[in-house]
Amino acid sequence: MPSYLPQYTLRIPEDTMNKLKYIAERSGRSANKEIEQLILAHIEKWECGHRPIIL
Repeated sequence: MPSYLPQYTLRIPEDTMNKLKYIAERSGRSANKEIEQLILAHIEKWECGHRPIIL
């Protein structure tokens, strides 16, 4: 894991954030880690349908 982790401000409706926090709590994760897991799953799904992203 890189020593520097970039930050990003996410603007989403309060109701959506509250639902995300609910799911995260029941998964034993913070809201931030829940969002990270969702992003990773999306990237993996995209790469399966296209090709690996090489940066």
